[in-house]
Amino acid sequence: MKTVISSDRAPQAIGPYSQAIKANGFLFVSGQIPLDPTTGQIVYGGIESQTYQVIANLRAILEKEGLTFANVVKTTVFLKDMEDFTVMNKVYAQAFADEPPARACVQVARLPRDVSVEIELIAVYP
Repeated sequence: MKTVISSDRAPQAIGPYSQAIKANGFLFVSGQIPLDPTTGQIVYGGIESQTYQVIANLRAILEKEGLTFANVVKTTVFLKDMEDFTVMNKVYAQAFADEPPARACVQVARLPRDVSVEIELIAVYP
């Protein structure tokens, strides 16, 4: 059994997918890009600003379910340019300071709306 999860504090899905799916004790969160949920606009200003917005969007979805970054067991980070890794990683580390989850990070040819970073995650319910 699965349940669709949606938070109005994160950008709404811009295609045929859900913000997140709750299934079998896990929360599967779709990749978040640096869209401001209030304006619907991309947050510009470089990889640091974009990563902060992505983290804020992920946090909003987790909080909708009463979860925090401490519940996250796996993330996948998609970067437009691996040269941005160090700056992205600095912002990412602030969210995952204690017992960080397993992670993959890859460079991709292109991301939606030509953003620099997208992050998806899997969290576990307590």
